[in-house]
Amino acid sequence: MNLAQRLHAQDLTRRHFFEQSALGLGALALNDLLAKDGWAAPVDPANPMAPRAGHFPAKVKQVIFLFMAGGPSQLELFEDKPKLREFHGQTPPPSLLAGKRFAFLKGDEKLLGSKRTFQKYGQSGMTLSELLPHHQKIVDEVCWLRGMATDVFNHGPAKLFMNTGFQIPGRPSTGAWVTYGLGSSSRNLPGFVVLQSGPRGPRGGNSLWSSGFLPTSYQGVPLRGSGDPILNLRNPQGVSQNQAEDFFSTVNQLNRARLDEVADPEIMTRINAYEMAARMQASAPELTDLGSESQATLDLYGVDPAKPSFARNCLIARRLVERGVRFVQLYHTDWDHHGDQKNNLDDSLEERCREVDQASAALVLDLKQRGLLEDTLVVWSGEFGRTPMGEVRKNVGRDHHIDAFTLWMAGGGVKKGFVLGETDELGMGVVDGRVHVHDFNATLLHLLGLDHERLTYRFQGRDFRLTDVHGELVKAALA
Repeated sequence: MNLAQRLHAQDLTRRHFFEQSALGLGALALNDLLAKDGWAAPVDPANPMAPRAGHFPAKVKQVIFLFMAGGPSQLELFEDKPKLREFHGQTPPPSLLAGKRFAFLKGDEKLLGSKRTFQKYGQSGMTLSELLPHHQKIVDEVCWLRGMATDVFNHGPAKLFMNTGFQIPGRPSTGAWVTYGLGSSSRNLPGFVVLQSGPRGPRGGNSLWSSGFLPTSYQGVPLRGSGDPILNLRNPQGVSQNQAEDFFSTVNQLNRARLDEVADPEIMTRINAYEMAARMQASAPELTDLGSESQATLDLYGVDPAKPSFARNCLIARRLVERGVRFVQLYHTDWDHHGDQKNNLDDSLEERCREVDQASAALVLDLKQRGLLEDTLVVWSGEFGRTPMGEVRKNVGRDHHIDAFTLWMAGGGVKKGFVLGETDELGMGVVDGRVHVHDFNATLLHLLGLDHERLTYRFQGRDFRLTDVHGELVKAALA
């Protein structure tokens, strides 16, 4: 009898013993930890991604978060400010800047009116610029939050704050919190998937989709835009499927033997990762093969199946939620507008809008026509907004602005064609309908059936949550 056969026989004996006696030691240890963490829903240690009920009935089942990394300018896209154009080139009064913090402004900058053309669209009367023609098609499907505010004005920390509720790496991301609370309906794909497009990765890197101090089962899994969707998923050259299965079986037996001995829940995470990898060998390539999509669908998104792009990722995001994935996050980079040659309010901004406008709108329309939008929350946002004052570099751009930016969301549980929030006539600050990042995260969890104050995890003697000690539901935005 070889090693694999001996281990298999030993495992059968162990399994029989533990089946006869409630749960194995590793299972008891993991459930005990989860109970201490304050999460009441039962978790199957052998399948931590098994779907679980939330604290109350949910309005949506899954989330697609379209993250515009860099901070899109709300003053060129979503907010027409005639007064800002009227005072273009003038120095703002000191009272307007009192107590404000900026990343790069020196204090002598002039007000910068947008040169873009704006119109109101739909029954909602939402203002859109010429740069977003496809958004006109979804203007009455979307809930617009024009009074968003955050705390952090540098890119990396601000992205972390938007994604984890804290500006320093080490906290769980929103997708990790959601899958920790609810699991996922997909057995053959990860519960939390990350897709990236643009010339580089987002500042903050994989800390943006980390599980932090949560079990690593809940961290985001990046899918590549070309080639194999996940590296090292295929068997190595010269290794047959039977040999690979024998290897997985042997490693599984060793891991389970160690789990029974030391009761470390992370060993169960490792076991689950191997099992998921085996299932994904078939499911991941099928997911990213767009051959089954109609030409009409490809044209709706503006997808070239042979090229990686934000549009392709939006279509894959729809395919992911169709397959039960709980949380899908798309990052599209280079939304910075300081006035550099490749980051400006002219050709650079126009190019970014062309890359995302059609596909963002298509995703909402496609989900709706397939009956998926009522079960899905789609979010579109960056980490902050841009200043009403110009920043002079090679060209004139705008600096980071934490006191006002625009976010939109569509799907079940939110008001359609509803505009919440208003900034002052120069766009410096919110005068009505202010929504802080913590408020938005509390509302996102609420739509999924999770109470942001009850979804906690005990770490180093303290109960942590996504919204820290803050967060109020944005009730005005709820249907």
